[in-house]
Amino acid sequence: MKRLTMSLDDDLADAFEALVQERGYQNRSEAFRDLLRHDLGSARLRERPEAPCVATLSYVYNHHQRQLAARLTDLQHEHHDLTVSTMHAHLDHDHCIETVILRGRTASVRAFAQTVITQPGVSHGNLHLVPMAVHRAHGHEHLVPAATRRR
Repeated sequence: MKRLTMSLDDDLADAFEALVQERGYQNRSEAFRDLLRHDLGSARLRERPEAPCVATLSYVYNHHQRQLAARLTDLQHEHHDLTVSTMHAHLDHDHCIETVILRGRTASVRAFAQTVITQPGVSHGNLHLVPMAVHRAHGHEHLVPAATRRR
């Protein structure tokens, strides 16, 4: 493990300290590592759209919207190669929330999510992507969290 020393202006240092406290990190190093992993992971996803990822897609929708529930289910079936699992919950008489776990090429996952989020009657859609790498073990491939090293 390498040790880094850095200097920050007072306002930025105070804001970072507040973030560490607010999020409940044990120390500044954990907070910094988390922020760095997030930023490098985001860059990796932008730079390598064909690289694998796992993701969660969450959205709220009005189940009274004509044929929307059926369209959403059809979209998931049409993209069964990306869709790992779906959780559905009823929020009130009119609205449901779904969270879909996705796995596949980053560009394909993004395109699928955009198609779902832009359906009439869907609101509050959010996609969270995690960059992955292919690791070969015991005769087959596994997805593992991608190294955050930039090349």
